[in-house]
Amino acid sequence: MSDDDSMAAAFREAVRIAGGQVLFAGLIGRTQSAVSKMLKAERPLPAENVLTVEEATGISRHDLRPDIYPREGVLPVRDGDPFEEARP
Repeated sequence: MSDDDSMAAAFREAVRIAGGQVLFAGLIGRTQSAVSKMLKAERPLPAENVLTVEEATGISRHDLRPDIYPREGVLPVRDGDPFEEARP
């Protein structure tokens, strides 16, 4: 499952836990139609709402937006020699 698929699944689960689109929309200060459009387009949860949704639903920020909140210990993959600049 890709990060995009994971984010979409976490977003849908957060909406379900919140009690549906109307209640979720109230939680994040948006309209139900805005939430519906985000879900249909599989857009990620807006960054400014991640911590609120995590607190209210228990869905981890790492699952809601792994692009912003990567799990600890996961380092980005870099090309080349990571020590090249440090060598004399």
